[in-house]
Amino acid sequence: MEPPVFPIKVFYDGSCYVCSSEMDFYRETAPEGRLEFVDITAEGFEPDRYGLTQEDFMRQIHAMDKNGRMFEGVDAFWAIGKAFPAYSFYGILGALAMNPLFNPFARLLYRCFAGFRRHLPKKNRP
Repeated sequence: MEPPVFPIKVFYDGSCYVCSSEMDFYRETAPEGRLEFVDITAEGFEPDRYGLTQEDFMRQIHAMDKNGRMFEGVDAFWAIGKAFPAYSFYGILGALAMNPLFNPFARLLYRCFAGFRRHLPKKNRP
């Protein structure tokens, strides 16, 4: 797969405590200018602007590179991982996710998580 072109917009469920916590960690550790974050539950978010529905975005994580290429699910985590140095935890995790031996397992795990995610604790908003 062709590597993403930076910056990458990461679309995430800001009402999900786990999702928000992970995005906060990315914000703190990703090299500057590589990732941008879009809370799909924020007032004013327009999913049709990206050719998708709100339900599409809620079903799984999405990431879009500078050229408008959309990555979904495990592919989005791979694209996000590319924003980090190859030797870093997220760089290695992203590479593993696309390894032919690990990829089917990663997709299965993510499908299970994505299906269960709506039952996770919600983030308290001010």
